[in-house]
Amino acid sequence: MQKIKFGIIGLGLMGREFASAAARWLHLPGMEIQPEIVAICDTSKAMFSWYEDHIPTIKQRVTDYRELLANKEVEAVYCAVPHHLHREIYCAIIESGKHLMAEKPFGIDREANDAIIRCIQDHPGVFVRCSSEFPFFPAAQKIGHMIDQEEFGQIIEVNGGFLHSSDMDPEKAINWKRMIEFNGEYGSMGDLGMHVCHIPFRAGWQIHNVRAVLSNIITERPDGKGGTAACKTWDNATLLCEASDSSGLSHFPLTLKTQRIAPGEKNTWYIEILGTRKSARFSTKNPKRLSILEYNGGEQIWQQIDMGQETAFKSVTGGIFEFGFSDAMLQMWAAFLYELQHGQPLHRFAGCATPAETAMSHRLFTAALKSFAGNRVIEL
Repeated sequence: MQKIKFGIIGLGLMGREFASAAARWLHLPGMEIQPEIVAICDTSKAMFSWYEDHIPTIKQRVTDYRELLANKEVEAVYCAVPHHLHREIYCAIIESGKHLMAEKPFGIDREANDAIIRCIQDHPGVFVRCSSEFPFFPAAQKIGHMIDQEEFGQIIEVNGGFLHSSDMDPEKAINWKRMIEFNGEYGSMGDLGMHVCHIPFRAGWQIHNVRAVLSNIITERPDGKGGTAACKTWDNATLLCEASDSSGLSHFPLTLKTQRIAPGEKNTWYIEILGTRKSARFSTKNPKRLSILEYNGGEQIWQQIDMGQETAFKSVTGGIFEFGFSDAMLQMWAAFLYELQHGQPLHRFAGCATPAETAMSHRLFTAALKSFAGNRVIEL
């Protein structure tokens, strides 16, 4: 089996998720390529211990990412750092000739994203993708197959969102995601938006305009030092867009929501597509259930289908068993390495988010900021 030697820059939650996925690679019997983590980097040495305790292949531990990039053994990098560092570190990784799996939003703003895209264009031999796990849930993969087979007929309406309650508690101390200098002006759109845009963008639907409503619900939080600090980023965002299918002939409303203060939610991603022939709904609130409505002129009946391990990349897990977030992470990483090895994804909806798709998200989020500021519809 071919091994790709990885370095990790940023050893927080998502770095540990990647390391855990790499440790579970034996769950993917059909893969001919696998990651091997050989180097780690974080500005805090305190982050090293968990990795050292669980990953025996690590040979390099550094606090300066430049030292990791100078390591000729490292072939690819997973980078999970705050948004204000994306431009500097992503470009440095690409310029070093190492493949990159990067975190969204792929630049703190459109200017940063443009710079990263130019860097990728200047280094065509480097493979770069953006993290987005939720489209790898089996129900979402089934919806992607339905899009490919044009089963929906004419699209009537599409709704997607990512809702959670991580910031419901007003006494929760402020972190970098609530600070505009680190998170950027997009707020929840930057942190969550690529997740809700992934399937619509991959479907080839074009967004023509946007009317945005943005909410800064909790404007102050404890600063962790006995005082308070201003929260200047948007907690919630609702984007009402006019979109069209790939033919450009059928126009429909597309609503995208990203919320950090969503009562009753913990970490819910959803997609709903309503069409003239078929409709489909899926939410991670019930990760097994896919709802499908077929219309043939008679009664309209929503069918409930329980999904198991019907994954893009075969797993040793029995087909009847439930699928979860860690499984989606493993599938996403399988997609990254498969496309790196083969030069194309297994199929259209079994591919990671592309740099071009991140650029589309930045155009949308920048327009959303203008829309809310001017209380008007903005053309893209």
